[in-house]
Amino acid sequence: MKKILIVDDEPNIVMSLEYTFKKNNYEVFIARDGQEALDILKTNYPDVIILDVMMPMVDGYATLEQIRKDPNLQHTKVMFLSAKNKESDIEKGMSLGADVYMTKPFSIKKVVEQVEELLS
Repeated sequence: MKKILIVDDEPNIVMSLEYTFKKNNYEVFIARDGQEALDILKTNYPDVIILDVMMPMVDGYATLEQIRKDPNLQHTKVMFLSAKNKESDIEKGMSLGADVYMTKPFSIKKVVEQVEELLS
């Protein structure tokens, strides 16, 4: 079973993504901010991480920097899903090692398609 970690502080986004990925036979982990995500990643190694940028405590950029330093997570794909949609925001996310950068608002179908593509 493929594992996915959803890191976002907006409950509605988390709920809709969690429901969709569980329905598609993923094991789903949830974190409300970057620090919670990093704690989960100490013991779980998901195939994909969907990461928001603007979150309390540790933002998505700092979270991704930590993820990319962890040898256990070197094969993990990371997709930013963020309302930060300026070219500079996207470039920063990609330069830190994101595999994909999608902007909000988003289509659940497109997010699922993008995750499937990352895993293929």
